[in-house]
Amino acid sequence: MGMTDPIADMLTRIRNASRARHQRVAVPWSRVKENIVKVFVEEGYVKEYKKVKAAEGAGDELIIQLKFDRDNRPIILGLKRVSRPSLKVYVGAQQLTPIRKGLGINILSTSKGILVDREAQRAKVGGEVLCSVW
Repeated sequence: MGMTDPIADMLTRIRNASRARHQRVAVPWSRVKENIVKVFVEEGYVKEYKKVKAAEGAGDELIIQLKFDRDNRPIILGLKRVSRPSLKVYVGAQQLTPIRKGLGINILSTSKGILVDREAQRAKVGGEVLCSVW
């Protein structure tokens, strides 16, 4: 049986790995997941990612290198899936509110691709709120 929400699965794997202080985590590859992780890298929440061929018979994987501070505390304090397959959450460009008083970000799926809330407001586009990170 297939997975009903692969984005939530990826966020849970990242959350669990960072809390367990793992250096890297592997998630099954998809184009949307790769674009979300690309935003994480651009915003400084993870070090880097790499798409690799998985074992024989399996699909590709994303290997995500997690980021920690000097005291070995994870940079990602929280990840929350906002829009789900059963309840999609859409917002306009003017309706975007800051996360943790500007210390976090919302990641949106817009007509211009997957963007951070600041870029979506600048481009004056709304879309589906995929997740929040702080």
